[in-house]
Amino acid sequence: MTQFRGAKLSDKKIIAVLGATGAQGGGLVDAVLADPDGPFRVRAITRSATAPKAVALADRGAEVVEASLEDEDSLFKAFEGAHGVFVVTNFWESFSADVELAQAARAARAVKAAGVAHVVWSTLEDTRGVLDGRVPVLQERYTVPHFDAKAEADEFFRASGVPTTFLRTTFYWDNLAEHFKPQRGEDGKLVLTLPMGEAKLPGIASEDIGRTAHGVFLGGGQASGQRREHRRRAPDRRGVRRGVRRRTGRAGVLLPGAARPVPGARVARW
Repeated sequence: MTQFRGAKLSDKKIIAVLGATGAQGGGLVDAVLADPDGPFRVRAITRSATAPKAVALADRGAEVVEASLEDEDSLFKAFEGAHGVFVVTNFWESFSADVELAQAARAARAVKAAGVAHVVWSTLEDTRGVLDGRVPVLQERYTVPHFDAKAEADEFFRASGVPTTFLRTTFYWDNLAEHFKPQRGEDGKLVLTLPMGEAKLPGIASEDIGRTAHGVFLGGGQASGQRREHRRRAPDRRGVRRGVRRRTGRAGVLLPGAARPVPGARVARW
């Protein structure tokens, strides 16, 4: 099913975006739609074109197409005619590196079959060279599965022969308002728990990942074959606390310990 509303079809090149209703893909869709005088129009790929977020994208002028990373034929059809494709997978849906690898392999085969000119693959570093022997082995061969599997999947895109930019992302600051948002303690104060000790935490807003991907596509083949690592800043736990405090408007102090038994965690209270 395809929906297209609110704008005329033109000669603009198509950027097809996987994960269009999610964080990274949604950021790229926003970036293309925010550049109406640019050279691209956006094809938002989603599993359900009738889902509220997909309908909202169609209302804003995006072409909305149904496809699934589990269905290679649907990916080929979604990529066909596109100049560029943004590929992102979501480890957290299956918690399986093998599932994520299979999805990336399908996407790599599909972009090649569709004759796509440029791919931006959202990937991460392989942590095994750094963490081997320091943390348990997970899922038979990984130290951090959602990092390591994406790094392994890089080879699928290299082998495809399709010009690919490997966009290495990092922690979303958006998570501090969602998955890791402060919780109210028994004393009524907000408690933020992050297992970061005294380390610094590189991060970026998901909308900035989308803007970066848009910029890569605008640059054409200049970034083909390159790794682009993108992060805006890397504050320590005190910097994270200050950032959350600015957003919440609540002053507070930083206390050692943990609200729950997380090794290396520190707690900020507001």
